Amino acid sequence: MTYSGAVKVGGPADVHELPALMISKVAVGAMNNNAYLLRCRATGEQLLIDAAAEPATLLSLIGDDGIASVVTTHQHGDHWQALAETVAATGARTYAGRYDAEGIPVATDVLVEDGDTIRVGEVELTAVHLVGHTPGSIALVYNDPHGHAHVFTGDCLFPGGVGNTHQDPVAFASLLDGVETKLFGRLSDETWVYPGHGSDTTLGDERPHLSEWRERGW
Repeated sequence: MTYSGAVKVGGPADVHELPALMISKVAVGAMNNNAYLLRCRATGEQLLIDAAAEPATLLSLIGDDGIASVVTTHQHGDHWQALAETVAATGARTYAGRYDAEGIPVATDVLVEDGDTIRVGEVELTAVHLVGHTPGSIALVYNDPHGHAHVFTGDCLFPGGVGNTHQDPVAFASLLDGVETKLFGRLSDETWVYPGHGSDTTLGDERPHLSEWRERGW
C-alpha cells in the first residue's frame, strides 16, 4: 500500500518503506501526537522518535525486537508522557537537545547538539537545532542515499506554518529563520516532512508560502 502519513489515535500505524529504512507512524494521546518508529533494514535495529503517550501502543509497535534508542524532539510534556515506561521496558538510550533536556523528567543519556549524528543501525540521522518553539528543539534529517531527504520536525514545522511561538515576535523570527536556513535552505523540494502532530507534507509544498508566514507573524 502507498504511504500517506494519515493516521488517527486508536488506528493502525502507516508504514513508509524506504530502501534502507522503514518508518512506522502512529498517532497517540489526547493531543494527537505522532510517534515514529525507525527500523534499519540491514540490521533490524530500531529507534523511536517521541514516546509521546500510550506506552502500550508504542511497545506493541516496537515489538519483541525492542529499540536501541529514543529521541525526544523537545521538552513539551505531550511529547514524553510515555518516555519513562518505554525506557523502563526496553532499556533504550535517551537523546534530547542539550537546551531542552532539563525540561524532560527522564534522564537524557546523550545531549544532542546542532549537527550531531544519531545512528539507527547503518542509517544516520543528523540533528538540526531550531530555536523558537522551545530553546532546544531538534529536527532529525535522514539524507536517503537512494532518494530524497526525510525530516522529522517535531513541533517546529507543519503543513501551513512553523510551530507555535505564543505570539512572541522574537521567538517566531528565530524559528522561521532557522527553518528557512537549516531546512528549506539545505534540502530539496522533494524532502518529506514528518511533523509532531497531524499530516505529513513536503518542503516543496510549503516553500511558496514562506513569505506569507513571515508577513502574518505566525
